[in-house]
Amino acid sequence: MSYQAKPLPFTKKLTGISQKTLVIHHDKLYAGYVAKKNEIEEKLQQADNATANQTYSELRALKADETFAANGVYLHEGYFEALGGDGKATGELADALQEKFGNLEAFQARFKACGMAARGWAVLAWDTNDRQLHIYTADAHNQGGIWGAVPLIVLDVYEHAYFMDYGSDRGAYIDDFFKNLDWVTANEKFATLKRS
Repeated sequence: MSYQAKPLPFTKKLTGISQKTLVIHHDKLYAGYVAKKNEIEEKLQQADNATANQTYSELRALKADETFAANGVYLHEGYFEALGGDGKATGELADALQEKFGNLEAFQARFKACGMAARGWAVLAWDTNDRQLHIYTADAHNQGGIWGAVPLIVLDVYEHAYFMDYGSDRGAYIDDFFKNLDWVTANEKFATLKRS
């Protein structure tokens, strides 16, 4: 069965991020990753195992592209899930971030700095290996992720996420991302992961 694109999980108007940007980002870019993920999975069923090798083979190329497309889907879903809130940091996750970083302003400053430093993604994740919160970055969908780390808050810093609304002012976009952050969803994910 093919993977289905998820609808935007919110309907409210966002601060700073226009509806036009959201429509292009969700309905075209994200939906395109879903389509490619499905296409690659279909082609993998027919890939010839006998020709597999590390220099080049259809199987090698498809497996590399599989991680790029699949993570493109999952990271975008995490990004859209992070939006639609009122930005008011509350709950168990906010408490844990205060404990780890000293205060929420310090967390936000570090997360923003990671978003400024990354070429693609900044991700607050619960790492199931050490059972701690970490901010990880990725320059590409299939680079920078940590196996066993589950995203809680995902920030897309590729230009397509903000350039139409902010031009080259990535910092202002990240500030507005925090104003739109859905802490309720992030807290629900965090609570579930801490129990497992």
